[in-house]
Amino acid sequence: MVLFLLFLVIYILTMVGNILIIALVLLNHSLHTPMYFFLGNLSCLETFYTSTILPKVLVSLTGEKAISIPGCIAQFYFFAALVVTECGLLAMMSYDRYTAICKPLHYATLMNMKACLYMASGSWINGFLAMSVMMYLMTKLTFCGPNEIDHFFCDLAPVARISCGEAQRFELMGCIFSAIFTLPPFLFTLTSYTFIIIAILRIPSATGRKKAFSTCSSHLLVVTIYYGTLFTVYVLPNTENTRKLNKVFSVFYTILTPLVNPLIYSLRNREVKEALRKSIGKLMHGIRPQEFKAFSLE
Repeated sequence: MVLFLLFLVIYILTMVGNILIIALVLLNHSLHTPMYFFLGNLSCLETFYTSTILPKVLVSLTGEKAISIPGCIAQFYFFAALVVTECGLLAMMSYDRYTAICKPLHYATLMNMKACLYMASGSWINGFLAMSVMMYLMTKLTFCGPNEIDHFFCDLAPVARISCGEAQRFELMGCIFSAIFTLPPFLFTLTSYTFIIIAILRIPSATGRKKAFSTCSSHLLVVTIYYGTLFTVYVLPNTENTRKLNKVFSVFYTILTPLVNPLIYSLRNREVKEALRKSIGKLMHGIRPQEFKAFSLE
């Protein structure tokens, strides 16, 4: 019951936080920039990401731990597709920061709305198309029992371990696809921030360096948390002890990261805090005293 209430609160806060970010980006003209366009996409992804994992976790904590094979395949597909999509979006956000800091005079040309739409849609399409192949391969697996997944959701390795068919081939294809669709975005992000840090260090004044770094510090923190936990789960050797550790780190990048992302962007970002303050102000002053005139004694 304690875990159920904890994860329920996390789910509600995650949904509220990310939907609030989406609403702020849509409703505030000051946030209609490439950086916040990608942030809105990331928050939208986090709502889907959390809804792929947490509702089933909540159901399992009530005692109903079974999941159908089609349901398991669907959960794996959406989870894996959203992981690949997030890697792409984080890479595009790092390119946006690179362009803003290293090529400020060309920023408006390189990061126009058409280019941003292509980048974002490319990330989404790439993720869902790439994982369609893995979903197809998972449908070809056979399960002879015991059909008990040693995890809290249908991830690639735990499902492969309980299959009695082409398990090794399936895991090999998973490794190949992971290398193809997550490693390049990571290297792209790493390269972008290498150039960004070099450019910031060349700024002569301390005030200028602080201002430049503040524009990308939130995104850098999100990237570090996400890739740090992701690589810990999938790069560590597959042993009995590391499997238990992997479950703990899986909680971080599947459940806690979508929760903290809105907090990081709202608490560390002046534009988001200002937009939130203005929205609250409009909401508080939306009903003027004269609107109650019909209810007065006059």
